[in-house]
Amino acid sequence: MNLPSFSVIGAGNGGQAMAAHLSLMGFTVNLYNRTREKLIPILNNGGIYLEGAVSGFAKLNMITDSIEDAIRDTDIIMVTIPASGHSDVAYEMLPYLKSGQIIVLNPGRTFGAIEFYNIIRARSDLNVVISETDTFIYACRSNDGRGKIFRIKDVVSLASIPSWKTNYVVDLLKLAYTQIVPAENVLETSLNNIGSIFHPAPILLNSARIETTEGSFQYYLEGISPSVAKILERMDRERVAVAHALGVNAITALDWLKDTYGVVSDNLYEAIQNTDAYKGLLAPRTLDCRYIFEDVPMSLVPISSIGRQLGVSTHTIDSIIHLASCMHEKNYWKIGRTVVKLGLDGKSAAEIKEIVEGVKEESTVA
Repeated sequence: MNLPSFSVIGAGNGGQAMAAHLSLMGFTVNLYNRTREKLIPILNNGGIYLEGAVSGFAKLNMITDSIEDAIRDTDIIMVTIPASGHSDVAYEMLPYLKSGQIIVLNPGRTFGAIEFYNIIRARSDLNVVISETDTFIYACRSNDGRGKIFRIKDVVSLASIPSWKTNYVVDLLKLAYTQIVPAENVLETSLNNIGSIFHPAPILLNSARIETTEGSFQYYLEGISPSVAKILERMDRERVAVAHALGVNAITALDWLKDTYGVVSDNLYEAIQNTDAYKGLLAPRTLDCRYIFEDVPMSLVPISSIGRQLGVSTHTIDSIIHLASCMHEKNYWKIGRTVVKLGLDGKSAAEIKEIVEGVKEESTVA
């Protein structure tokens, strides 16, 4: 079996780590970033230096700020940019996509694949698969062509639109990532988005500390105290309740830490403290970070929006959205992925599931 070729979209922390690791595993990899300035150190190096769980110097097939060149003749397009940019990049790549290509959002956050699918299907001639993961496979940091992978997650779930294509995509990706497992559909990956719990609230509840220290503390181990963890647990219960209303058997954040990192504990605070992958991960240097501008509108708002439509209360989640909107002086309710924007307004849980499942193509026997 020929190895698939990859195009990695986004040269941030995750994109650089993913591109380098895929290259070191022997895959052909193109790396794209919209702004060329981000690529200059990588171009000067001739590749990416990687250390940590994976180490080595990774040469890339192409390093470019042309999305047309980046995705040309590649089999799998791995999107690693913040979810707030998913719609923009979907429109940018739309004219250049070819039938047979696979697009994977790493991760989709909440309903990212649905948003992407709604844009891509504007081309009726195009037969591509849109997939999303429930989390990013690496705990990593990267800058100026040098990356460090602190930990590779043990399990990452993936689903596709249509859902009957999921196993096909998983089988291909397992050539690179044995950690990938199939989810039932993108409702499951979207509602098992643990970043919605672990990202926005700790930033808001540590906002003074971030501003006065420029993030000079361990985000998870110091930023999530017992009291902060109690708020996260309340948000998590609301997320799981929304998932259940959609017919999704969502896992709790506590069970996610057990499945992903092998950590067993009685409460969320202790579990986070015992997660080795979080050691050394510092907080963002400013409050203008993706944990807010990505995870609030693209994770919390859709959870709240679909919850409201299905009659599920999300008071704690709503409070975090409101506080983030005040702090950033932006209306994240308006910016975010609402049921109206996603084309799900007024639809029942069964109707939403039908949309993401898709209709399986008839097979013929010669």
